[in-house]
Amino acid sequence: MKAASRAGRFCPAGYGYAPAAFAGASEIEAETLYVVGGLYGNGFALDAVQDMAAAEPGPVRIVFNGDFNWFNIRPDSFAAINARVLRHTALRGNVETELAGDDRGTGCGCAYPETVSDAEVARSNRILDMLRDTARGFPDLRAQLARLPMLAAARVGGLRIGIVHGDGESLAGWRFAQQSLDAPDNLPWLDAVHAAAGVDLFASSHTCLPALREFALSRGSLVVINNGAAGMPNFAGTRYGLLTRISLHPAPIAPVYGIFRDGVHVEALPVRYDHGRWLEAFLSDWPPGSPAHDSYYRRISEGPGYGAEIAFPGRIAA
Repeated sequence: MKAASRAGRFCPAGYGYAPAAFAGASEIEAETLYVVGGLYGNGFALDAVQDMAAAEPGPVRIVFNGDFNWFNIRPDSFAAINARVLRHTALRGNVETELAGDDRGTGCGCAYPETVSDAEVARSNRILDMLRDTARGFPDLRAQLARLPMLAAARVGGLRIGIVHGDGESLAGWRFAQQSLDAPDNLPWLDAVHAAAGVDLFASSHTCLPALREFALSRGSLVVINNGAAGMPNFAGTRYGLLTRISLHPAPIAPVYGIFRDGVHVEALPVRYDHGRWLEAFLSDWPPGSPAHDSYYRRISEGPGYGAEIAFPGRIAA
């Protein structure tokens, strides 16, 4: 298969890192940590995240773990989203990495698995090309995106946290997707990554569908929480995004689900953005027949065919 035809289906070599990089990373200290992945250019979701942080009982550290750009194709929207996000700690996802470069051979950099259709991959590559055309009008922002790290470490109470966009070895890895987390043959890899990384919990995004799992491994318990998308619905029939909240304090709003581990709340919180205004803005920028409309309109308006019981088969947090 020619490399050009694989655009969007493979991880470039520069996307990789050793799990031991987490062990040596300096820590972000927080009482309450929000990990916000997959904002996808939804400024109304960003408004909601900031309102949620303001309602917390104590200080909040917000980390955007990649793909905060995607649908924000208008120059004013592109500039606004990046200016607001980059006031906080941010990691680059595959979208930001590809926006900062000019290699069309990697496409969107999503490293989509074979379960994703060629048509959907081609549309994602086209969205990235169009968004990169917008980004070229902002060379300073592109340079800032290029300098963003691929991973971070944090500490909340007794939990040490590895923050990634993809998985424990790659910026666009899929091994923190729900299907991979539930596959028995993934456990040896998780065990090895856990041992090398020196973390108790991984917080990720990238795969666009959420999951929360806890594993009993050779060096103790490992929690993996993937928030799916902050800027789009994650469950059938819903109209809110999700963020990952890790905190010493109970949440001021009801989480969708979560666990309590070593005195720390690990939860998926609903990001209840203004759905009507977001849908109107999306349709204005991505009308019927556009690649984003073909790939995402149904999900934005109806949610995916995915339920909270799949994301977290355990108990729903009170």
